[in-house]
Parts: sequence; C-alpha cells; structure tokens
Amino acid sequence: MTEDLTPAEAYAAARARNAERATALYPFREMYDFDLDPFQIEACKALEAGKGVLVAAPTGSGKTIVGEFAVHLALTQGRKCFYTTPIKALSNQKYADLVKRYGADKVGLLTGDNSVNGDAPIVVMTTEVLRNMLYAGSQALSGLGYVVMDEVHYLSDRFRGAVWEEVIIHLPESVTLVSLSATVSNAEEFGDWLDTVRGDTEVIVSESRPVPLWQHVLAGRRMYDLFEEETDHGGRGASRREVNPDLLRLARTENTRTYNPRDRRRGKMVREADRERERRQRSRIWTPGRPEVIDRLDAEGLLPAITFIFSRAGCEAAVQQCLYAGLRLNDDEGRQRVREIVEARTASIPTEDLHVLGYYEWLEALERGIAAHHAGMLPTFKEVVEELFVRGLVKAVFATETLALGINMPARSVVLEKLVKWNGEQHADITPGEYTQLTGRAGRRGIDVEGHAVVLWQRGLDPGHLAGLAGTRTYPLRSSFKPSYNMAVNLVDQFGRHRSRELLETSFAQFQADRSVVGISRQVQKNEEGLEGYREGMTCHLGDFEEYALLRRDLKDRETELAKQGAAQRRAQAANSLEKLKPGDVIHVPTGKFAGLALVLDPGIPAGRTNGHRGFEHHDGPRPLVLTAERQVKRLASIDFPVPVEALERMRIPKSFNPRSPQSRRDLASALRSKAGHINPERHRKNRAAAADDREIARLRTAIRAHPCHGCDEREDHARWAERHHRLQRDTRQLERRIEGRTNTIARTFDRIVALLTELDYLRGDEVTDNGKRLARLYGELDLLASECLRDRVWEGLTPPELAACVSALVYESRQADDAVAPKLPTGNAKAALGEMVRIWGRLDALEEEFKINQAEGVGQREPDLGFAWAAYQWASDKSLDQVLREAEMPAGDFVRWCKQVIDVLGQIAAAAPKEDSTVAKNARKAVDSLLRGVVAYSSVG
Repeated sequence: MTEDLTPAEAYAAARARNAERATALYPFREMYDFDLDPFQIEACKALEAGKGVLVAAPTGSGKTIVGEFAVHLALTQGRKCFYTTPIKALSNQKYADLVKRYGADKVGLLTGDNSVNGDAPIVVMTTEVLRNMLYAGSQALSGLGYVVMDEVHYLSDRFRGAVWEEVIIHLPESVTLVSLSATVSNAEEFGDWLDTVRGDTEVIVSESRPVPLWQHVLAGRRMYDLFEEETDHGGRGASRREVNPDLLRLARTENTRTYNPRDRRRGKMVREADRERERRQRSRIWTPGRPEVIDRLDAEGLLPAITFIFSRAGCEAAVQQCLYAGLRLNDDEGRQRVREIVEARTASIPTEDLHVLGYYEWLEALERGIAAHHAGMLPTFKEVVEELFVRGLVKAVFATETLALGINMPARSVVLEKLVKWNGEQHADITPGEYTQLTGRAGRRGIDVEGHAVVLWQRGLDPGHLAGLAGTRTYPLRSSFKPSYNMAVNLVDQFGRHRSRELLETSFAQFQADRSVVGISRQVQKNEEGLEGYREGMTCHLGDFEEYALLRRDLKDRETELAKQGAAQRRAQAANSLEKLKPGDVIHVPTGKFAGLALVLDPGIPAGRTNGHRGFEHHDGPRPLVLTAERQVKRLASIDFPVPVEALERMRIPKSFNPRSPQSRRDLASALRSKAGHINPERHRKNRAAAADDREIARLRTAIRAHPCHGCDEREDHARWAERHHRLQRDTRQLERRIEGRTNTIARTFDRIVALLTELDYLRGDEVTDNGKRLARLYGELDLLASECLRDRVWEGLTPPELAACVSALVYESRQADDAVAPKLPTGNAKAALGEMVRIWGRLDALEEEFKINQAEGVGQREPDLGFAWAAYQWASDKSLDQVLREAEMPAGDFVRWCKQVIDVLGQIAAAAPKEDSTVAKNARKAVDSLLRGVVAYSSVG
C-alpha cells in the first residue's frame, strides 16, 4: 500500500507515526499482547488530552484498560493515582494485578481490613476510604493526579451509593476523574453531570460485547435457541430477532395443559392412551436437575459455567447434589493441583477451625471441580474458589447474584435456574439490567469464541418475556444520594452552611430532579402564553371582567357548597329513619329498581358488623332486607332512600316464613298487598333551599348586578374566556407546585438535618462544636446514635467484650423477619448499656419525626439491631469458633463480615472518644484486638 502513496501522503503518514510514538499511549499499548479496542483507544486519548472520561461498556469488555492507562499516566508524570473499587474483594484483586505489573514498591492497598504501602504512587482502595480521606484533609491527597472509580454505577446502591457522589463532588479540581461503568441507558445524562461538576468530560459508550452471546433455554434433553436467528448476538443490531417458534410452541403446549377433574373421559382405553401420550411428552420436557445440567454442559464443551441460584442454601445444596451424583470434572493431575493450592492458601487457619468450617467437604467438592460462591462463605474460601475458577481447576460454580458485581470470574456459560428472585420483600421478576449483569459473565475474552446464557425451563416460562429481558438494554443510573448527619458536620466544618448547601445542589440526585422538571417548566411556559391570550379574550370595555368573573365563580362555589350540605343532611335524615325500622314495618321504597310497597324482614345492622346474610358487611349505614309486593326478597342500600322513610303499617311475619320458598314469598306478598295496597304514601315535602336564606349568596348576587360588566352585551362571551382562563390558571399552579416539590429537595433535607444538629448542639451557625467534631469522625448508618452514646457516657466502664457487643448493634442488620425470637444478650453492664442505646434511639427517632426527617427516604437512624451482640461478646471473650457459630446459628462468612464491620466502627470510636477521663478509647482498641483473631484476622493480602 505504501507504494501507492504520493510523496506528500507518505511524509504525512510518517509524521503521524512519529507523533503517535511520542504519546504516552504508544508505550502503554506495547505492554499488552493484544490490540486495544476502538473505545479503549478513544478513552485513553481523551485522558492524555487532559479530559476526564466516563466509559460505559458491557461486563468483560476490558474497560479497566482505561483505568490502567490512568495509572500509567500518573507514573509517567510523577503524580499519584488512586484506584477505587466498591468492594474489598475487588480491591484485593486489582492490587494483585497492579503489583504484578509495576512491582510491590509502587502499589499500595487501603481497605477497612488492610493497609499496605499507603504512601505508594498507586494506591488501590475502597471508595469509602477515599471519602474519609477527603473529609479528613489527608496529606496523602497531595500530588494526586488521577482517581479511577471502577464500577461507578454503584452510586445507584441505596445503602452506599451516596459515597460515590461525595467523592466526585469533593475531589480537588486538579484531579482527573476516570469513571468506569457497566452499560447504562442514561450514560449521556451522567456524563453531562460529570461535565458540570468536574469540567470537560468525554463520554465513551460501547455496547458491543467482545465475545458474542448466544441465548438458550434448556428443556428436558433439548437445548433450544431463544432466537431463531441471532444476527447481533445480544447487542443492539439493526436486524430484528424473532423468538424461536419451536420454543413458543412448546410454551403454548406446556402452559395450557392443566388437569381438569370435570374433563374425565370415559373408557379405559382412552384414558390409557392419554396417559401414554402424557408420559411421552414428559419424557421430552422437564426441568433438568442440577447435576444433569452440568453433565450436559460438559458433554457439549460449555464448561466452565456459573449457575446463578438466588439462595445461599440452594448453592450449597447444588454442590451436594453434584457430589451425590458422582460428578467429577477434574482428572488426577487437576485434583492434585487443587489440593496443593487450597492447602497453601488455608495454612494460616487453625486445624480445629477447619473442622467447624466444613473444610474437608469443601475440599472434596473443589477437587472434583465443583464449588459454591456466596456471601455466607468465609472470605478466604471465596477467594480460593475465585482463583481456582480463573485457573480452570473449578469448572462449575453455583453462586448467588453477588458474584455478578465486579469480581473477575468470566465463564464460557452462565445458567439461570429461575427468572424470579427474592428482593427482601417479595418474589419479583429480575429486571433487564439484572439479566444483563448476570449473563454478562458468559464468554471469556481471548479464550472463548462465543459465550452462552442458558435459562432452565420452568412451568409457566414465557419465551417472549425472556426475549425482552435478553434484548433490552434498559439499565438507567439513578442517584441514591441523601445527606447524612456525618456528611452535614463535615461539610459545614469545611465550607460553612451556605457553601455546603450549594455543593449539595450540585449532586447527581439534584441534577436528575432538576432535569425531570424541564418538561414541566416548558408546559408552564406554554400555559402562561395561553393565559395571556385568554386574558385578552375576556377584556371588557366597561370594567374589570376578571373581578366580575371571580364574583360569579364565588357565587357558583357557594351554591354548590350549600347543595352538598343539603344532600348530606338529607342522607343523614334518611339513614336515621332507616335505623328506626323494625321487622314487620310496611314501607314505601321511594326510588330505584325496587320502588314501591315493601315489608321489612330485617332492618339491617350498624356499620362495620356482619349480619350473617351471605357474609355481607355494612359500611354505609343500615341495609334493610325487604319483601316487595312483587314477591322479591332483596337487601336494599342507602341509595334507594334519598329521602327519609316512615312505617305506613305494621304486619306480623309468620315464624314459618322462608325467604327461599317461592310459596312463602307469594303468600306473604299477597298479605302485604291486602294489608297496605290501598295506602298512598305521603309525598316528601322538600324543605326550603338553604340558598334562599343565605346572606353570602344574597351579597354576591347584589355585587354581580351592581358590577359594570354585568350590563355588557358580550358578557357571556367574555365569561367563556374567563372560565378557560380560570381552568388553565388552576392547572398551571398545580404544575408549579410539582416543580417546587422537586426543586432543592436535597438542600431542604440538608436544612432539616442542620436544624436537628443545631438543636442537639452539634452545630452553632457555621461553627462545629466539640460534639460535632466527634460526630465528624463517626461514619456509618447510626453515626448520630454512636455520637450520642459517647456524649451520654453509655459505654463507660464496659469491658472490651461488652463494648464489642454494644457496638455490634450499630452495624448489624438481621436477615430474619422483625417478628423473629428475641436475641440472646450478655448479662450485667452490657445488657443495661444496650437497653440505654435503644432508649436514646427512641429519643432521636421522636426528634427526627419532629424535624420531618424521614427514614423511608433513606435519611435518619434505624433502630439498633441486637442480634449480633451475643456472638460479638463471645468471640471477643476468646470463645472457640465452633461454640460461637453454633450458638449464633450463622454462616462463617456472615460472622467474619459482621466482625470486620464491628472492628471498623470500634476503630472510629477509639479515635472519636474523649482521651481524658474515659475508658472507652482504650477499651475500644482492646476490643479490636480481641475480635481480630483466628478466621477474622486471616487475610490473603499483605
């Protein structure tokens, strides 16, 4: 090709090559043994040009390359780079990757559990650590040039999402931000916000998967393709994909076949034929068992696979089922390598604890290439599973959906057992976004030619719905940002109240709220233009027609009000008359389908009670049961009596009367006509209308007649324009109220929080008191409760185990229902202190209600949960792991996670507690040492 270039073109090409070699991107690309994708190159070039970037791309597409280029730029320029991740496991994984590339001396790690080489030029950390550094004004921020926020879509998380926005808002302007996100449908909106708060930000969106994804449904022995022709393989292609007609036919056949006991066919031969056909059909269609699915995938070369089961117990049961089925996915050499790796990684765990943790059963499954992965497992065990899976030594993993969040564990296939999961409140269908996240694990870049997502057939499966999940890319990023007490004191301390309020107005939450009112604002503008036109139409040369129209409207409103009062009064009189009826009264039903003569059989009963007649409940007064002159027995309603009713006559109802007997009804109806058929009911006289004597109506009518516009020849034309003006003005005011409700919502919440903190003497104007400075060091959901406990000296005199028990109530949240049995608690001082904590929370809860701080909106203090107090007390008291787990009835992974969270808060309390005349700080440090032992202390990093 170069021979075809003119000298000028060849010279230009050479200059371009030389210019490219002079960039930082050129040597960076040489570090990889594969070519970068166009979206990666585009993002890296934007970074080198000094812009911030938002990269939104599917799972496994390699967007972390852009983050690694930020690390490369920082080292090249002699600056620092912080690489943040949402979870500790991901931080550990990224730390190991960067150490392998740049060496341990240049890379550090800061998580709640580990602090390794924190002064290094590259530091991997959890997002919370960076947020705390920003509020504390840490010296480590000096020289910071780049911050990578991996999995930035976590800011949608309703529990932790606010941290991402805090970091983005508070980072110094000199820092370049690299935001890496899963594919979201509103990346441009998020990019616009980043552009607003961080300056020039390039948005790079890639929706093409690096490895094509094929969608399947496994029913019985057959694997059906979900789509008849997958031309775009799960991406957004121009061609239309049709759902496989064979699958649609199967769903119709299976989902409509139901057993109807009335549809029994006579004849033994016919029944036998039906049963035989049913048996043959069932032999083709069933939901395959878990070992059967793995066996099938293995036979078709689709392992390694991750099977998502939305239950921890389900994951463990799946492993056991595979073991009982004799499934073996590793050869002898693989089994030996598994044993070597596992024994090396678990060497630090005491032997007695291994028995408690089910180590040997776990190892047996690993040797066969099978494992579970969920939050209830010991972190060490989960890390080993992840390592073995990446090495290809574990080929079948049964996992909960938490595995889909960030951990680098790509597979050739992903299996979904069901499309429904428990969301904490109810069983709900998974969303398109969740489906995309889960199936995004299928297809390993550079290893697999294609990935496979397999959904197991379940009765009631709708292929059209599944196709919608697979084909929709709707995964909008929604801010979960809410001000907290700790955030408020830190902001006021740094910026003062006014500037803090302005900062919160720049949050993504407020940005989205403001954007949502743009359309409403446009409608308000259109309405205002319309109002101006209507105003011209009702202009009268004789006077102010708007004033005249208001008088007419006031008159109409007053007449309507009095009419309603009159109707209500008549209904009350009618209901009162019905309550006086007795069985045997002859009445005249004034209106309705059963108008005319009637005999009261049952007068009905007061509202809210059941009368026993077909279980009917009266909610609107008596409903008499009557026999009409036409022999019908009916229960009437208040609507049948618009006016009061009186008994015309009395009749005896025979004891033998049976309302269900036609003869009984005929005889009694005949007696009714004979007894009262000649009586003509008095017509109800209408009372004089209240409007006739109302002074306000008289005044308004006089004012209307006296108004100049009353004599206008075009009065009614003007009145029609005035009515249109009134209606449009009413609609416009409603729209304005909606705008007001969505504008400054974050700032208004901040104002209420500041007011409460001022009441409790944490703030005095722009000054943060000593109490406030203590609160500024306490991060967590129950930050204010922890601060109040320190102020009231609730924890003074407690031993380290007792303090650990009390602090556990600040972090623990039970997975059980609220009506679970009362938890076991330590006795003595610890029990008293826990009781006092609950009382303080009650006082704060009442105060939050007074200041309109709403927990339902994610702001405020939830009730402390005492469910982990006994386990924390036992472990800090040096009890064995076996005893603690047995009494707590808790998986080891949960136990370790809650212990680490208690340790984290104890560290904050040790820093925040008074140093003089207090034992809390010293005992908090001792409690940390007591908890940080055995399986809790073990860590794979550092």
